[in-house]
Amino acid sequence: MERAEKREFVTELNEVFKASGSVVVARYAGITVAQMNDLRKRMRAAGGTVKVAKNRLAKIALQGTESEGMSNLFQGQTLIAYANDPMIAPKVAMDFAKTNDKLVVLGGTMGATTLDAEAVKSLATLPSLDELRAMLLGLLAAPATRVATVVAAPASQLARVFAAYAKKDEAA
Repeated sequence: MERAEKREFVTELNEVFKASGSVVVARYAGITVAQMNDLRKRMRAAGGTVKVAKNRLAKIALQGTESEGMSNLFQGQTLIAYANDPMIAPKVAMDFAKTNDKLVVLGGTMGATTLDAEAVKSLATLPSLDELRAMLLGLLAAPATRVATVVAAPASQLARVFAAYAKKDEAA
């Protein structure tokens, strides 16, 4: 990389650290190109990105961001996975690490909070923002449907009573 390319890469990485909902740092030593492409494809499908970054450049890009506390994670062959939704990067990285033991999640950040490997693992088990919104809407809609059912029940019972009287009158 030339100096201008490095400067541009550091600026881009700095924006990633500032704007992302979560960032996961993992060691990828021993992963084949096909496996790395699979990880990238899974992350892209979920709405995230995977980048292999030089540790020195990543540490420079971390300076002046809320994520500066994770600079000690950049040792050896490391990659970063990030997404705007804080749940996507940890979920995809941990799912991939379950099937491929060569990807070792080291930690990451979520906003100003620095996460260790266990925190990333527990974050991956939480539902995503869309799932949480769906659960909340379901909880809010449930009482309304119950109220509608209770209100409609006496009317339907009355309709059945009238229908029974009508049948009784027709038979007579």
